[in-house]
Amino acid sequence: MKVAIYGQNYIKETTQLAVEKLVDILLKKQAQVFIEREFLDTQKTIVKDNIEVATFNELDTSFDLLISVGGDGTILRAITYVGDLGIPVVGINTGRLGFLATIQIADIQTALTEIFNGDYKISERSLLSVSTDPKHQDIVNTHFALNEIAISRKNTTSMITIETHLNDEFLTSYWADGLILSTPTGSTGYSLSCGGPVIAPDAKNFALTPIAPHNLSARPLILPDSTTVTLRVNGREDQFLMSLDSRIVTLSNTTTVTVKKANFVIKMVELLDETFLATLRKKLLWGEDRRN
Repeated sequence: MKVAIYGQNYIKETTQLAVEKLVDILLKKQAQVFIEREFLDTQKTIVKDNIEVATFNELDTSFDLLISVGGDGTILRAITYVGDLGIPVVGINTGRLGFLATIQIADIQTALTEIFNGDYKISERSLLSVSTDPKHQDIVNTHFALNEIAISRKNTTSMITIETHLNDEFLTSYWADGLILSTPTGSTGYSLSCGGPVIAPDAKNFALTPIAPHNLSARPLILPDSTTVTLRVNGREDQFLMSLDSRIVTLSNTTTVTVKKANFVIKMVELLDETFLATLRKKLLWGEDRRN
């Protein structure tokens, strides 16, 4: 099996422990191990001198698995390497919440054994694809987001106006700090913190969630994922920010942003005893009363 390992480029004790354990187990299972080049530079102290691992700058269809070491934010960056290649993604959690990165360091051995034995399931996660008019070079190649695409103000404390069309029909002009278009995967992230709904991963929907809207009647809206969303921004400043998961670009107010469902999915590896409902109970403490 040909396995790629990706992590954030900073030194963290738990990350080092996870990588050391991960590489050791993979090599014992006779896997071909490739570590993202910049990430390896931060991990050299824990990759033993007598162990040779290859590096990668980009992936291709010859890879069988991508293992992300970190939190959910690390997975959001890892999928930029995967794109439409269809490589399954596994998340080792060295972060905090971990809706996507669900395997704990103590469970790496058991989890990898199950994966190598084929005892896992694939959860296909839909993505958002964005285009701009005029085109912005930073998002021509990496134009997709797994969690959300968010519009927000820049260099001002004043609200912005976001004119919103759904399938070319005018919806409204949000007067707010910003607007989030979230996938089901991203519904437990930024959108949730702004009052958006939790959406099951296999639902065929998106959520449109305003950020601190001035109009108190403005509420999150659930959309079919076949909807094309068009956004235009106006405000006191000439520019605004658009984020695709953790990647941020600056756009002119003359820019038209068009968002729709991407024509490919990200394949997340889940162990057979994992379920979305169990994750909700565990991560969001649903049903627990901490007063007692």
